[in-house]
Amino acid sequence: MNYDCKALANLLFPDVTKTVEDLEIKYPERDLKEGARVTRFAPSPTGYLHIGGLFGALVDVLTAKATGGISYLRIEDTDKKREIDDGVSAIINGFDSFGIGFDEGVTGFNEEKGAYGPYTQSQRAGIYHIVAKALVESGLAYPCFCTAEELTELRATQEKDGALITGYFGKYAKCRDLTLEQIEENLKENKPYVLRFRSNGSEDKRIMFEDMIRGKIEMPENVIDEVLLKSDGIPTYHFAHACDDHFMRTTHVIRGEEWISSVPKHIALFKACGFKVPKYAHTPQVMKIDEEDGTKRKLSKRKDPEAAVSYFVEQGFPKESLIEYLLTLLNSNFEDWRRANPTADIYSFPFNLKKMSPSGCLFDLVKLNDISKNVISVMKADTVYELVSEWAKKYDEDFYKVFTKDKAFSTEMVNIDRESNKPRKDIAKWEEVKDYFSYMFNEYYVPQFELPENIEMEDAKAVLAEYIKVYDTNDDKDTWFNKIKELCSPLGFTPNVKEYKQNPENFKGHVGDVSTVIRLAVTGRKNTPDLYTIMKLLGKDEVIKRLSSI
Repeated sequence: MNYDCKALANLLFPDVTKTVEDLEIKYPERDLKEGARVTRFAPSPTGYLHIGGLFGALVDVLTAKATGGISYLRIEDTDKKREIDDGVSAIINGFDSFGIGFDEGVTGFNEEKGAYGPYTQSQRAGIYHIVAKALVESGLAYPCFCTAEELTELRATQEKDGALITGYFGKYAKCRDLTLEQIEENLKENKPYVLRFRSNGSEDKRIMFEDMIRGKIEMPENVIDEVLLKSDGIPTYHFAHACDDHFMRTTHVIRGEEWISSVPKHIALFKACGFKVPKYAHTPQVMKIDEEDGTKRKLSKRKDPEAAVSYFVEQGFPKESLIEYLLTLLNSNFEDWRRANPTADIYSFPFNLKKMSPSGCLFDLVKLNDISKNVISVMKADTVYELVSEWAKKYDEDFYKVFTKDKAFSTEMVNIDRESNKPRKDIAKWEEVKDYFSYMFNEYYVPQFELPENIEMEDAKAVLAEYIKVYDTNDDKDTWFNKIKELCSPLGFTPNVKEYKQNPENFKGHVGDVSTVIRLAVTGRKNTPDLYTIMKLLGKDEVIKRLSSI
């Protein structure tokens, strides 16, 4: 360049009076213990929170907590064309639904906490302009007046020349060597311009960096004169994130693997600005098996409802279930840790970036359901009642009215076979509770009496007729079961299952078959939780009514 860089900087940024040194004072190094990591999750408010976003945010939070560091939420809203109304709330609500909390950053619409803000990029223009001016002063940035048509022609020329890469660089960067007089003339004519980075990279050089998940990665050095500020003064993602990560004192940039290709330009920007380059960790994509061809593919917003975290909220998965499941994808040793620490808070898990697999994580709804059943099985009855009520109030108003009309009844109902050494593991999500316990509510109970193949209808009716005579709702469980056993012999059944297995031809069935007949009459199901407790809850009149209706 053959001009006074400081004069150009003052020409382009006449209103910028503060310096990078001022920013360094305003946003000092964080006072954290040695080894503490500062991480950030930085989504754009362009739609719902994706499961991949929750996955990434969880990595940020766990990394910070495991090292006594800080995690923060930054909103990158410089691309206004893609932004949706209330997109920030969609992100915040998604995290709230699953208990993901950041130490700093955006907490709601126009709300934030922390001393390193603003945490929304559109409110940080002054910071970017200060750094941009400093780059111009040091000869590392310049205005480019090329039109869209000229850039298209440039690409065509590069293709004709057989250039190995395309973009604005080297001999193709026509505005790179403009004189100060030419720049001033263009400005007088009000020609729109962007501010570009003046790269000093070389096509024949390579860089190497250490990825915390993937190890050493070697890539070509950046040669492109990337746009720093667009014609409206708004920064590009590449420039804004470098400024933000530095002045928010981010130590570890954790993001999706699709950003690996951008690392050379990002490292170049950090170094040009005089900033310390952060550590990088590129997480794998969340994949699924395509039902059509059986191949692995990335979860799609268009094809897969489970791509949105709202899907799991609407289905009624407890927040703990999804987080537990994601942790099994994040670190292979989590399941062993959970078995050894069944009641420990997940954030006490010693998460380690180096134990993440670099290959794509396969999202398995079947395994999620299994994990969720385990999670729900150890919840207290009062907790289950509250969470089911909360879900139903929002997503099934009719069931909410039925379920909450008698809190004591419903709480005892969900407590059947719960709070024991071996609790049942039948429910994976709150959406299933209505059908699972439908026979407990007269509003939903539908009589069904499909007998096992070895039981004749006349024998079943005889069982019910005799049982009605001895049924007493005040019996304790042992007395209740002994009465069922006592019915067996007179009706041609055996109270001894082992005896039946040895000589099945001698009996119509065994005590289990007699219990099944009673269970079918009372619930319409062959399999239920503890029948004794079900009958106690339903009450004598309802039980007799159902036994007599067959």
